Amino acid sequence: MEVRRSARRRRTVSAYRDGDTIIVLVPATLSRGEEERWVEEMVSRLERSEARTRPTDEQLLARARQLNDEIFGGLADPATVRWVDNQRSRWGSCTPGDRSIRLSSRLQGMPTWVIDYVLVHELAHLLVPGHDDEFWAWVNRYDRSERARGYLLGWSSREGAGTDGYVD
Repeated sequence: MEVRRSARRRRTVSAYRDGDTIIVLVPATLSRGEEERWVEEMVSRLERSEARTRPTDEQLLARARQLNDEIFGGLADPATVRWVDNQRSRWGSCTPGDRSIRLSSRLQGMPTWVIDYVLVHELAHLLVPGHDDEFWAWVNRYDRSERARGYLLGWSSREGAGTDGYVD
């Protein structure tokens, strides 16, 4: 976490996440005690807000099944979908043998259409193992595929994550 004091900031306190770091912006005139109280409050607010935008594993599975019905006509039914913390070089992965899908926890808090794209990408692997034309034809049925790929590429570039928008 990082606290930034600003002489220009008079009354407002705000917080946001930049990658894995929470940034709290406070007026320079706050006492240390007021700063501590506000930092605790703003971090709590941010975490509550993020919790509302982070689907559970059960919600991910339900969304994957909905996307399967809408985009794949029910052909790519996953057995499990879950968040994982050990994927640092990819956004998602799929094991067709047991029909399991894993999404990097780094996606949490990203727009739902980006998470949906990664789900669609991994669902497509339940039908086509590689990245050939048939695979991309399935993925491109999702109307925000190109936009989501650009978003992930931009995020990776900004963070120096080394994933280059790579999903699996």
